[in-house]
Amino acid sequence: MSAPAAVAIEVPRAAARAMTAAPLIDVRDVCVRFGGIVALDCVSFTLPERELLGLIGPNGAGKTTLFNCFSRLYTPVSGDILFEGQSILSRPPHRIADIGIGRTFQNLALFRTMSVLDNVRVGSHPLGRSDFLSNALKLPWTVREEKSLADIAWELIDFLDLGEVAHRRVADLPFGMQKRVELARALAARPKLLLLDEPAGGLNHTEIHGLGELIRRIRDERRVTILLVEHHMSMVMSICDKVVALDFGKKIAEGTPAEVQRNEDVILAYLGTTKK
Repeated sequence: MSAPAAVAIEVPRAAARAMTAAPLIDVRDVCVRFGGIVALDCVSFTLPERELLGLIGPNGAGKTTLFNCFSRLYTPVSGDILFEGQSILSRPPHRIADIGIGRTFQNLALFRTMSVLDNVRVGSHPLGRSDFLSNALKLPWTVREEKSLADIAWELIDFLDLGEVAHRRVADLPFGMQKRVELARALAARPKLLLLDEPAGGLNHTEIHGLGELIRRIRDERRVTILLVEHHMSMVMSICDKVVALDFGKKIAEGTPAEVQRNEDVILAYLGTTKK
């Protein structure tokens, strides 16, 4: 009796790409020390393209320190951070946006006396190639470039429902709206990776719910990979594909939101006790 013929299993193209493609972000054993203080202790994780990863942990866990490594404000004493397979650690901070990494900050870093439109246009600066002399001479290509960047700014203003305040000073806007302006400015450089550092800080319950939906829209509609640091656990657990938990600079858990919520090390870090 002959052996049964092998059955061919068809793998969907998207799944096949996911199995073979390298992750967009690969954090490899990153260690950061400030004197005798260990801020990050051999932290590793990967982030596939177009996923939303939440980075959680108590105050002082090392979350913002890791963000500052991505922004090249800090340099690890060991380990590496790969973006599209290439280390970013040799790049100066002002060249990080050029490769497709954008960021918002815990404390708003907007130009408060400038209009919403001008703040967003500043964010598109990495996409331009004009210089002082070319602009002074008003060369035709600089005029076309300026219009193109303005179109990007207006498209983002519409996407984030900022049209009615586009010409108002940022300082005159409510705090929640200023948060959306900062999001628009970060997106203006067309990043592949968006780092969101506690975007829900200072918002009320209704605003936090709306922000969570907006972050998912940004991921889905603009096809941006997102790394989110946030203290509001309900938002993190409801919108993220994967969660990484830190405590005292160490990674203590990684997995789906449901898996991390059940992890006893995470419960101990936040509540000081484990389940009984």
